[in-house]
Amino acid sequence: MAAGTLRYWAAARAAAGVESEPYAAATLAEALAAAVDRHGPGLARVLSVCSFLIDADPVGTRDHATVALPDGATIEALPPFAGGAL
Repeated sequence: MAAGTLRYWAAARAAAGVESEPYAAATLAEALAAAVDRHGPGLARVLSVCSFLIDADPVGTRDHATVALPDGATIEALPPFAGGAL
């Protein structure tokens, strides 16, 4: 299990109510599930449309359950910035 920082941007920050928080998880899917458990369905809705970076590397379309997290990594949750409804 890796430990690191989950950083929220824009609508994700508003939904989580925090700018960033620590995580302890082996995969991106586990880290995001724990965040949703803490912050609720509003965050789940925003995260469902987010792009993610891990230490500045894009996750892209990879299955989040297969994305292993290195210890000390920073996950960036980037919702669409151009506007529109979530």
